[in-house]
Amino acid sequence: MHLTLVRIGLKNEDQHTHTPANKAGSMGGERFPEPYQQPSSKAPSSESVKWIQSQVTRHHQRFARSIPLIASENLVSPLAAEMFSSDLHNRYAEGLPGSRYYEGNADYDPIEEHVESLAKRVFDAPFADVRPISGTTANISALFAISAPGNRFMAPELAAGAHISTQRFGAAGLRGLDTITYPSIPETMSIDTELAVEMIARENPDVCYIGQSVYLFPSDVKELVEAAREIDATIMYDAAHVLGLIAGNRFQDPLQDGVDLVCASTHKTLPGPQHGIILANQDRQLANGKMLHRAIRSAVFPGVHSNHHLHKVAALGVSLAEALEFQADYAEHTIANAKALAEGLWERGMKVFAPDHGFTESHTILVDVSEFGGGADVSLRAESCGLVMNKNMLPGDTSAVSPSGVRLGTPELTRLGMGVDEMDEVALMIHLAAQGDRESEVRQRAAELKKRFNSLHYCWNVGRGAYADPEFSPVN
Repeated sequence: MHLTLVRIGLKNEDQHTHTPANKAGSMGGERFPEPYQQPSSKAPSSESVKWIQSQVTRHHQRFARSIPLIASENLVSPLAAEMFSSDLHNRYAEGLPGSRYYEGNADYDPIEEHVESLAKRVFDAPFADVRPISGTTANISALFAISAPGNRFMAPELAAGAHISTQRFGAAGLRGLDTITYPSIPETMSIDTELAVEMIARENPDVCYIGQSVYLFPSDVKELVEAAREIDATIMYDAAHVLGLIAGNRFQDPLQDGVDLVCASTHKTLPGPQHGIILANQDRQLANGKMLHRAIRSAVFPGVHSNHHLHKVAALGVSLAEALEFQADYAEHTIANAKALAEGLWERGMKVFAPDHGFTESHTILVDVSEFGGGADVSLRAESCGLVMNKNMLPGDTSAVSPSGVRLGTPELTRLGMGVDEMDEVALMIHLAAQGDRESEVRQRAAELKKRFNSLHYCWNVGRGAYADPEFSPVN
């Protein structure tokens, strides 16, 4: 493949090179991320296509030899992925089945209706809307449905695991809500239920939000729901991280515990497409006078979305069908692997959160790595060794850019067929990477482990390669 490239080091307006920003990611003297070169602005446009294809292939090859530990990522099944390249990708379907603003949906409308029925079946939900295109747009849609500017909105603290969409600079702020944070228990990154119940009665919020981006343990949902009902607040649960654990009956069931609605992304512990979903309990009139189900429908469209990515809805349907078959075992093994990984790190002297509580009851563990330079340094150093994780704030941190911790998750490792025996090897690699100076050894260990675990499990078509090089059409 011939590319016209710009030399590293030239200083002109056509140069597009990437160099590492932090020497903590050095690889035995080599820089990380590796410098790369983009096609010159004077190169034929076809070379841009070839370059993008080559970069995507590099990405696949890097993940084929890396240990994926991002708690919010997973692998969609081959059957679901087939929907991405279908003609549904090219179409619009504004509105609801049978009542569209575009024609051409005679075959798609039954798909959307069936996907909603699958969602209701998997989650035992009276209502489902599968049109949100992400977890955040599901949250925004819900907030437009159940709140108004100036309403009081109660949510967890950012440093106690909350998602950014709950903050003043996120979706809550976009809606003009006045955010109040629950008291939290730093040792478990969870809501202090007793103090939160008192605070709900005292502060009289319009919306009580439950859910976190670092969700180690189930929340005391029933107690919070009872307190919210006393003041006629609407209760919203963000299940983005734990949706698959709920589907597998291995976590709490927020709908059965009485929340009004559940918002989620569909690609974390539920290994589906990158999409969103809103589930709701029995219809009821909200304090703002709206009926819950109708308010959600109109907030999703025309309120927040136009088109809702029909190919992703079809892929979600495939993933939900697979969940009915495989999700219980997958969720159980995902949690078991998280516990085993936490134990392996703890035994090596690393400061894993909540040791007195069994570390976690979910797919996620949290580690204080301040003694190794902090979350930013450790996560970059680990990536240079082939371990992919993310830096994360801990209670008391004030900077999301330079936090004290790292967040680790087991959804993708479990999806690849790894079990508790492999978690000890992964824990060893994490510990060595955090310490530094043994990058080559860790990279070799990571690559060797991934050679044994590079295909998908807990879905149909088991055995398909997870990171096989993509097949691209030639550019003429």
